[in-house]
Amino acid sequence: MQSFYVEIIAKSLQLSENQVGKTIELLTGGATIPFISRYRKEYTGGLDEVAVGEIKTMFHKLEELDKRKETILHSIAEQEKLTPELKQRIENCWNSTELEDIYLPYKPKRKTRAESARKKGLEPLAAILMKQDERDIESKASTFVNDEVADAEEALQGARDIIAEWINENERARNILRNIFNREAIISSKVVKGKEADAAKYRDYFDFHEPLRRCSSHRLLAMRRGESEGLLRVAIASDETHCIEALCRLFVRGKTASSDQVEMAIKDCFKRLLNPSIETEFASSSKEKADEEAIRVFAENLKQLLLAPPLGRKRVLGIDPGYRTGCKVVCLDEQGALLHNETIYPHPPQNEKSKAGSKIVSLVSTYAIDAIAIGNGTAGRETENFITNLRYDRKIQVFAISEDGASVYSASKIAREEFPEYDVTVRGAVSIGRRLMDPLAELVKIDPKSIGVGQYQHDVDQNKLKQSLDQVVESCVNQVGVNVNTASKHLLTYVSGLSPMLAQQVVDYRTQQGPFRNREALKAVPKLGKKTFEQCAGFLRIPESENPLDNSAVHPESYPIVETMAKDLNCTITELIRQKELKTKLQLTNYVSEKTGMPTLQDIINELDKPGRDPRNAIQVFEFDRSVHTIDDLKEGQVLPGIVTNITNFGCFVDIGIKENGLVHISEMADRYISDPSEVVSIHQHISVKILQVDKERKRIQLSMKL
Repeated sequence: MQSFYVEIIAKSLQLSENQVGKTIELLTGGATIPFISRYRKEYTGGLDEVAVGEIKTMFHKLEELDKRKETILHSIAEQEKLTPELKQRIENCWNSTELEDIYLPYKPKRKTRAESARKKGLEPLAAILMKQDERDIESKASTFVNDEVADAEEALQGARDIIAEWINENERARNILRNIFNREAIISSKVVKGKEADAAKYRDYFDFHEPLRRCSSHRLLAMRRGESEGLLRVAIASDETHCIEALCRLFVRGKTASSDQVEMAIKDCFKRLLNPSIETEFASSSKEKADEEAIRVFAENLKQLLLAPPLGRKRVLGIDPGYRTGCKVVCLDEQGALLHNETIYPHPPQNEKSKAGSKIVSLVSTYAIDAIAIGNGTAGRETENFITNLRYDRKIQVFAISEDGASVYSASKIAREEFPEYDVTVRGAVSIGRRLMDPLAELVKIDPKSIGVGQYQHDVDQNKLKQSLDQVVESCVNQVGVNVNTASKHLLTYVSGLSPMLAQQVVDYRTQQGPFRNREALKAVPKLGKKTFEQCAGFLRIPESENPLDNSAVHPESYPIVETMAKDLNCTITELIRQKELKTKLQLTNYVSEKTGMPTLQDIINELDKPGRDPRNAIQVFEFDRSVHTIDDLKEGQVLPGIVTNITNFGCFVDIGIKENGLVHISEMADRYISDPSEVVSIHQHISVKILQVDKERKRIQLSMKL
């Protein structure tokens, strides 16, 4: 059956069958997406992570479809209605909608009007009417009157019920309506009567309608959320007259009394069976498309956030700001370990500015602090102003750090395991400090849905969302690489090939035996077998190793190639790395073999240029406009510095230093047409924006990047 999968996937993704087949072979053999895309380029024809991920997704969908086909075949066989032709058609069907249409006439039904009519013996009358030859239908219907059928009219009603079910189960009829809905369906929403006040935030959808095919993901998800909260009524419909006329053209022949009965059955079928069924189908498919778009945007935002510039191994003072309860202060060493914590009260009601200032200056000096990280929540701006006005004995960089998800982390099992003796406030301040040092290592500890870069993340398919976000985290972790001697268990979990259990084994071994001296030592970890080592080794870094390749993305399986290169140049591997001119003397074609091609050799050379290089950019200090503190300070036309905090498919949200984020609509992002905001901005990008409009009542700020 796998050959069918390969053919279907290759055609759908416009790839060669060889590429798809080889990729599926690797995936089913236990290889991960990062490993395949990084270390098996020759085998897959150079497919990147996106292509490998798409193949994996389609492969699993086809497997699920196969299971569904088995269920359907078993069900029809039990009814003794499975003909060789029907079996062949089901086995050759690879479209889920078509498959369900084929199965519909055989699907076990709860008691229906048509089933009741059949039990009364009215199916032959329905067949007579469908032929549309009979002119004296009253007389013919009278012959079906019995103990269960009172008169001819009841007989005709029963026959029409059966015809309505036949039409509902007719594939051509369903496809005709699908085509009409595809072209013409309108999605509409209305506020539930009496719920106007509760539904104020859905004001834009109180009396809304537009073509379904033009309805954007965020609008559809907003309406569906309002519907689930019982505040809106949402419907999808096409012109009833047009639909019924199309069905009549398919089923009605001539102008006999029988034809009139068939037409009556069509109208009943449309209103009672077909229309609700197709509307449900389109509600489901449009929601699925909206989910996919929202998940795509969320995944892209998460990737940008995880790959945000790190400060690196510096000593950091982290501050979780607050008014009444004070500012929680922590001092962290270069590895993120907690050295000291306490609370200061520089803001109302205590106003102990002098005492707090002296304490911060003293801590900076005592613990040789390099940078200060301040949470951007309540009292964040005031704390930043307070900190930047102090005088230190060294140059100190001050950064505002997003607090999104910090409270989730501080109350989590992971935080309790890390800091069992400290409360949530200290853990939150530690998380803020560590986010500055290495956003990726800290953010992987938090459920991505809590990080604050998604939209309608609780409304989309949760399984698909989790799969997509887990894949993004895995991709980012392996793209950057992980220091196996300092990484937390949670970070190691996302390394290619390492399960939570194996990640714990690595940490336990490291604790008992001391730091890993080289990659080869990983093989001594219990239950970390040959296959797992192959999958994870290239992504784990050991800076302390004597072999410089252990701190690079060069896979151990390629070490012999690098050793041969060094031998040919009569130098050491260290010299080969440090002296760029040596690498220019290499003729890469000399090292091509059956297993190693030019893509891998080029990757090796690139890595030798900058071994273990971090793909993330350098961090930059940012400062908000000091004259702006609340929404009341904003004026139309004002130009302010801001930081992009979230990107949607209709624009981006920008932090301009006040509680409320402003929105730059996609139409205000550039002087040219933009189809995707990600073309112009990225998460945490520093930009300048102009105030277009301020709605203080609804706390909405409209911004423009067209300065």
